[in-house]
Amino acid sequence: MEDFRILTISAFHPEDQDEVKNLVLAGLVEHWGWLDSTKNPDLDDIATQYASGVFFVARQAGQLVGTGALIPRQDGVAEIVRMSVAKDVRRQGIGKKILSELVNHARQAGFKRLILETTTTWQEVVEFYLKCGFRITHRQDGDTYFALDL
Repeated sequence: MEDFRILTISAFHPEDQDEVKNLVLAGLVEHWGWLDSTKNPDLDDIATQYASGVFFVARQAGQLVGTGALIPRQDGVAEIVRMSVAKDVRRQGIGKKILSELVNHARQAGFKRLILETTTTWQEVVEFYLKCGFRITHRQDGDTYFALDL
């Protein structure tokens, strides 16, 4: 019998496109209460937009439950983006496992520092990154910026 609690994390495949876009946008609508469709063009073609990095999908019992991506920047730095966990499975360690996979991938790829940003008012997310070892580098225009030296 299959254990439905088993979480698998794998690289994005084009057939994940619609599910991934819907999951990420649902999280944004949940947080903001509305969606500006012009602010997320990267989600229209994830394979192409994230070709220089890595985009992970997390599944439980075949269902998409989370995402996270890593984009190379300059000078040994990579940025974590598109971290999202389905509302009905939050606080079960899924986000932490996705983040751990991204950090491990970054180390193996030779990156020296990870950066990311989130909205300052998204307090549970700010606390999540702090608990995962990131430090706040600064706040600007309603966003909180983080770094983790590898």
